[in-house]
Amino acid sequence: MPGKFVFPGGRIEPLDRKMPAISELHPDAQRKLLERVVEPNAKFARAFALAAVRETAEETGLLLGVKRDRAPEVPGEIWTEFAKANVHPDLGQIHFIARAVTPPRRPRRFDTRFLTADASAVAHTIEGVVGPDSELVELAWVPIEEATHLDMPTITGIILEELLARVEAGMGHDLPVPYYYMIDQQFIRELL
Repeated sequence: MPGKFVFPGGRIEPLDRKMPAISELHPDAQRKLLERVVEPNAKFARAFALAAVRETAEETGLLLGVKRDRAPEVPGEIWTEFAKANVHPDLGQIHFIARAVTPPRRPRRFDTRFLTADASAVAHTIEGVVGPDSELVELAWVPIEEATHLDMPTITGIILEELLARVEAGMGHDLPVPYYYMIDQQFIRELL
């Protein structure tokens, strides 16, 4: 979305399912990631979280996890930056904050899970990933209250408000996760 402030995003790649992590998803986050999924299984939820960690690294240069003395055993090239920096993904730091499905009749539709981690989960930064010739041209740390006034898609603003509410409620994994979708031109907000 050119000129808009957005979250990094993408899809699960086959190698995401094979990437080791030093801790697994919190059971509440895993359970909620699997709600309203046709064939739920723990590997699927884990792959969502690892895809989010990888996409964040690819698009922002921020490697989420824990730095160790040795490199993780990566399953393939898409994870090599983690090996180079000795960063091991830490899924226990990942929070599931919302899910949204693009309204019907849009040219491209997505069923998106929004995940977050505290800034302290950034174990390493790859320089030169963000810039004028990259997918993201700017990476900015902005307080949530200020970020909601930036030029962004409506759903991004809604998710930021959900994130702020979670932060104010203590960021517990046991907090409900909103699920946004549309039926008969009515937006629905269901809690998972």
